[in-house]
Amino acid sequence: MGSIPDPGELTELTPPSFDEFQRQTSLMTSCTLLWKELSDHFTSLEQSLLKKSEVIKRKIQTLDNETKESLHELEKREVTIEGSVKIALGKVEVSKEAAIMAMDRGPGDEDGEVDDGEGLLLRLKCFCLKMDAEGLWRFVTGKKKELDALRAQMPLALAECVDPAKFVLETISEVFPVDKRVDKSDRGNDLGWACVLMLESLIPVVVDPVIGKSRLLVTPSVKSRANKIAETWKASLEERGGIENVKTPDVHTFLQHLVTFGIVKKEDVGLYRKLVVGSAWRKQMPKLAVSLGLSDKMPDMIEELIGKGQQLDAVHFTYEVGLVDKFPPVPLLKAFLKDAKKAAASILEDPSNTGRAAHLAGRKEQSALRSVIKCIEDYKLESEFPPESLKKRLEQLEKGKPEKRKTVQVPANKRTRANNGGPMPPAKAGRLTNAYVSSFPAAPTFVRSPSHAHYPAPVAPYHSPPTMYGSRSPPTNPYVYSPEAASMAGSYPGAPMTYPAYGGYGNGMAPAYQQAYYR
Repeated sequence: MGSIPDPGELTELTPPSFDEFQRQTSLMTSCTLLWKELSDHFTSLEQSLLKKSEVIKRKIQTLDNETKESLHELEKREVTIEGSVKIALGKVEVSKEAAIMAMDRGPGDEDGEVDDGEGLLLRLKCFCLKMDAEGLWRFVTGKKKELDALRAQMPLALAECVDPAKFVLETISEVFPVDKRVDKSDRGNDLGWACVLMLESLIPVVVDPVIGKSRLLVTPSVKSRANKIAETWKASLEERGGIENVKTPDVHTFLQHLVTFGIVKKEDVGLYRKLVVGSAWRKQMPKLAVSLGLSDKMPDMIEELIGKGQQLDAVHFTYEVGLVDKFPPVPLLKAFLKDAKKAAASILEDPSNTGRAAHLAGRKEQSALRSVIKCIEDYKLESEFPPESLKKRLEQLEKGKPEKRKTVQVPANKRTRANNGGPMPPAKAGRLTNAYVSSFPAAPTFVRSPSHAHYPAPVAPYHSPPTMYGSRSPPTNPYVYSPEAASMAGSYPGAPMTYPAYGGYGNGMAPAYQQAYYR
């Protein structure tokens, strides 16, 4: 049998206490949690790296595709440039021969009336063939009422020019980049619409006939001149009072000039953005903004327009760049109408417009309603924003206009004579206690003919009326006949003169001062 262990040895083999076991258990738990946390951290890092790697791969792929497209475009431009130049030279030769023939025919009736669209086109072609920039400018600025016809025919006419781009620059040089006119008070003071018309009409004429808008057939000398014109306009901003004070037609002309000649500069994008936002109410501005390279800045521009209360303009920009999901149009239109109603209410409360407040407020609300209704119809929003209630409100406002115009208030201090040649009461007569002013219409004046012998002889002028009526000169015409005078002379006997119930009298008798006068 084995030996019995020593009691001292038994004490050394005693198992650990429960506290020690708990301590070790908590340590194991902490290590497990730490390991899990580290594992999750490294897993998230790995996933983030994978995502970034995918983004980089997509960007590299996009750059490769853009590079291939650019190289293909450059190759295409290089291959097609010879054909495009031949086509352009052929047009120049044709235009040159037509211009020579037009010059040989001599001047025609260039300032006459134009009856139809075909006659308008012939007149425009005549100016373009002769490269008569001054004559074309004078003709176009006098046809503002025919703007739609000019817009349709002008590109066809400019195609007849030997150098259309140069011709357009010379045509608008009178007012752009700076206005050189001496007399600016004539009826055509604002000619920005004509400049924009010419610049817009030039685009389809100068595009490459083979590869399209990616290349403009503008000579280097003309493009350099267009650049100088743009720099001159920018330099004149200080003289115009800064970007905030420049006129919208001038801004529109400048931006269209940049797009037409393809001279947009990346370093001027900030300037373009300010100009577009300042003239955002023009319907061409959304398309111009995209052509100027402002597509990536469009969300910020839309938010700025909303903040300025131009929700309707923001809707147009939203549809142009496809941000309808980010900026829903219906809430913007409702906010625009709400602001318009507030503006109309403020006009009514303005004490400085008491006479025309209702008219101005009605015009403000009508304009807003028409704009919103047109926007709903243009973008097919009838299902989301039915326009019937807006149309009813517009009809109510339009019906209210003529009723207000018919109401005419006669001033309280307006004085009229009781009869022709009779006395005129003073302005303060109405405030006298015993004043009498007839409310009946003036008695007719009878003219006595000398051949009628049965009329009595002219009565001598009677004494002046009481001082309260002032004095009057005796009648100068001896044939003027007064019924009252005839009664006084006794030629026409009749019932005693009585007075109807005037104002405060009501007894059929004449006032006291009249009774004394007739005695």
